[in-house]
Amino acid sequence: MLKNHPNYKIVCLDLLTYAGNLETLESIMDNPNFKFVKGDITDRELVFELFEKEKFDAVVNFAAESHVDRSIENPEIFLKTNILGTQVLMDACRAFDTKRFHQVSTDEVYGDLPLERLDLFFTEDMPIKASSPYSASKAAADLLVLAYCRTYNLPATISRCSNNYGPYQFPEKLIPLVILRALDNKTIPVYGTGENVRDWLYVEDHCRAIDLILHDGTIGEVYNIGGHNEKTNLEVVKTILKELKKPESLITFVKDRAGHDLRYAIDPSKIHKELGWLPTTNFDDGIKRTVQWYLANKNWWEKIINGEYRNYYERMYAEKE
Repeated sequence: MLKNHPNYKIVCLDLLTYAGNLETLESIMDNPNFKFVKGDITDRELVFELFEKEKFDAVVNFAAESHVDRSIENPEIFLKTNILGTQVLMDACRAFDTKRFHQVSTDEVYGDLPLERLDLFFTEDMPIKASSPYSASKAAADLLVLAYCRTYNLPATISRCSNNYGPYQFPEKLIPLVILRALDNKTIPVYGTGENVRDWLYVEDHCRAIDLILHDGTIGEVYNIGGHNEKTNLEVVKTILKELKKPESLITFVKDRAGHDLRYAIDPSKIHKELGWLPTTNFDDGIKRTVQWYLANKNWWEKIINGEYRNYYERMYAEKE
């Protein structure tokens, strides 16, 4: 956003939970048009004070608990952050007359598609059919956004994207997990038979889409963002191993996840037709770029593996006090 809109002033509010790494923002921390604030979107007092101080023109809610396995183990934090946090942000938008609110959602709210029906895709008018506590919390937030839009005339939009990948992704997610375990010659765990299908989207393509929706999207509308890059989980793992010149013998199949969705596939026709968006990165190129990034940024992910990244916030702000 700072690259495409150098005159914009951007405030990043983040709680820096286990997956939050302030080192990711290191290159822009000294930019006069950027400010970082540590805080919880469910903290109504903090959020309202921030809105009163900054007088935001637009708010994009990227904040979410998003790891399905963690939601199965502990649903409560997902409901709190993903639903109540969204409510607090929208209440603040109403109180301070913010001109635009955008909710970043997920294709997982649609549930899944049968593996044998390759002609079926998620469209914006499909019914919501969440499978996990994570996707249920995001679905609930989507319904709340649409309700605020209708009841309070909140100028809001929603985007639902497929699986993201690319630089800076926390190592518990599939692609960075496979890269880092393969580099260490460790076994690669694959759920079930690895036949579950996901539609992969390079992260910069996703961000371009959000930028477009924020500026030109129609209030009250939902936009699906997908890459037409459908791959089975096993295909993804084998592609990464091939790129790293590692043997497929590292793959080990483990007990399937409870309620594991079979196939995600997005129809992005609406955002293409209305806003002219298309993904620019195909999966093979995106994987090469992603693997190269992790190889070139060992210092970033090593600090996550050993836990040192958690100290970065204290170091940054101790120096400024």
